Amino acid sequence: MKGTMKVAVMNGIGQMGFIERPIPQPADNEVLVKLEYVGICGSDMHYYETGRIGDYIVKPPFVLGHEPGGTVVEVGKGVKHLKVGDRVALEPGKTCGHCEFCREGKYNLCSDVIFFATPPVDGVFQEYVAHEADLCFKLPDNVDTMEGALIEPLAVGFHAANQGDAHAGQTAVVFGAGCIGLVSMMALKAEGISKVYVVDIMQKRLDKALELGATGVINSKEEDIQEAVARLTEGKGVDLVIETAGMEITTRQAIHITKKGGTIVLVGYSKTGEMTLPLSLALDKELTFKTVFRYRHIYPMAIEAVASGKVNLKGIVTNIFELNDIQNAMDSSVRDKANIVKSVVRIS
Repeated sequence: MKGTMKVAVMNGIGQMGFIERPIPQPADNEVLVKLEYVGICGSDMHYYETGRIGDYIVKPPFVLGHEPGGTVVEVGKGVKHLKVGDRVALEPGKTCGHCEFCREGKYNLCSDVIFFATPPVDGVFQEYVAHEADLCFKLPDNVDTMEGALIEPLAVGFHAANQGDAHAGQTAVVFGAGCIGLVSMMALKAEGISKVYVVDIMQKRLDKALELGATGVINSKEEDIQEAVARLTEGKGVDLVIETAGMEITTRQAIHITKKGGTIVLVGYSKTGEMTLPLSLALDKELTFKTVFRYRHIYPMAIEAVASGKVNLKGIVTNIFELNDIQNAMDSSVRDKANIVKSVVRIS
């Protein structure tokens, strides 16, 4: 396909603009996707606010966005499993395929990864993208491209649940009712845990958690977490905690409320990268700590969970912005976290 496309670029901290770029041409193993929805992730907001995450530093003009869904409009000659008109969810990270982690199937740990919107790799707040066909997953008829865009954060939630070996008969707590907390809660429910409680300090987010199927919620501004969990579990504590807030206080609370022999999965990144934790208590309880970095081999199961109705993915969306309104989309998502749980950008 020839021509140009509109691209939203970050021109500096808190500054968005637009440029025109040529529509990319797909290689033999790629497809060209006309993007329809792209989610705004917490990492997008962090880059927008600060210009960096750790050693990853934005050099403008930079394209944000790594949660895309769209429709195939052109197919490379080596691609057999997709055709023009297929609606797809795009997994945003292309790995090397031959390092020890890729060979073991733990490709999310590959150090040689090209990942949308991770400097210096541009993201996809744009009209088209050429992407490796094996990383484009066809959506069933009853899953639309907005849900396709949200498969990416849902994959994080399922990976967290899998890391915690979630299964029926357990009781779980999720710290944080933002997007990742909510998809983690829904993933836990989809994997058979009937009792999942969500903790946050923002009541509107807790209301959203209840709407999406949480067994109960705890507003930690109003209740003592340990007392509340003890009441809900008859003093036993919980089997599994998913920590998505990335805060020292919530991680410490997780250690206190998890029962002996339980598991804590750390998903949220702390602002400092360091915490002081009651490890003696963790040792006494013989707790298992697991961590999450993105996901691996999750997209098919996440798509199936949405298609089967086990996960109400559209339910996390509170705001839809047009691509032309990208400045307001980013500003609002950053400034109004109490009301905006998840924003998506409608590209076309």
